[in-house]
Amino acid sequence: MSLSATTAPPSPAPPRPGTAPRRRRGHLLNRLDLKYSPYLYIAPFFLIFGAFGLYPMLRTAWMSLHDWDMVGDHSFIGIDNYTRLVSDEYFWNALVNTFGIFALSTIPQLLLALFLANLLNRSLLRAKTFFRMAIFVPNVVSVAAVAIVFGMLFQREFGLINWLLSFVGIDQIDWDGQRWSAWTAIATMVNWRWTGYNTLILLAGMQAIPKDLYEAAAIDGAGAWRQFWRITLPMVRPTLIFVVILSTIGGMQLFTEPLLFGNGRILGGNQREFQTLAMYMYEKGIENLNTAGYGAAVAWAIFVIIVLMSLLNFVLVRRSAK
Repeated sequence: MSLSATTAPPSPAPPRPGTAPRRRRGHLLNRLDLKYSPYLYIAPFFLIFGAFGLYPMLRTAWMSLHDWDMVGDHSFIGIDNYTRLVSDEYFWNALVNTFGIFALSTIPQLLLALFLANLLNRSLLRAKTFFRMAIFVPNVVSVAAVAIVFGMLFQREFGLINWLLSFVGIDQIDWDGQRWSAWTAIATMVNWRWTGYNTLILLAGMQAIPKDLYEAAAIDGAGAWRQFWRITLPMVRPTLIFVVILSTIGGMQLFTEPLLFGNGRILGGNQREFQTLAMYMYEKGIENLNTAGYGAAVAWAIFVIIVLMSLLNFVLVRRSAK
């Protein structure tokens, strides 16, 4: 017998019955898991969005092309509702009111939120956690409660605001009887409620900025204002763009605050002094059931305006940051 024959390695044991198919099955399941499981994870969002977001939008678009009566028949009229919208003085009045309140609320709100976020981000401030929690309290309070309190503050006869203005010789102001005064009162309510919310979002963006940049700037002799202008503002630009777009969407959809300020009157005052686009849409689409198609056209007009305003703000913020 030769040496090679005696030292030959033993032959491998035959695989167990069913082992190879089981391995192939496991490999196939792993591939399917890696390939399709992400779609299963995000599927609930798209299902909910399709049912409560996409379908209502498409349904509203279809209604806007009809003379739609919620309690009767409807007939196709094409773009007649949109043509009527262009010449509707009440629609343009609501548009002016919406932009007026938006300008008085959103611009001061964002500036104040940026200032407060920078203040809360400073390491020298004591009890920062307390102030961060306190600044968010107005957003937690019910909108109805906020409207009741501010309605009492802006009363003509016994309101605190008029009482304080009387000390500087200013006569009583009928806050809900004039356009500019109603805009100011509603904008004050919106600013009080949402400034803290935007402050916390901007604060989160500021805390993501590396501290080394501030230390290097301090070594080079840059003061607090120069650090804010050269480091904080450019680095927080993505968060600022998000806050601006979010505030734009909220400002164009303003409904609850002016409605409650006017004691539930959907007209927004005797002469529609503070009726917003959302209130006008509610008036035509829900309160008047026989003009639901026209209300749907108003809803789509609001959607287009929000998209255009968001794009405009996006471009302006990017250019100003540069």
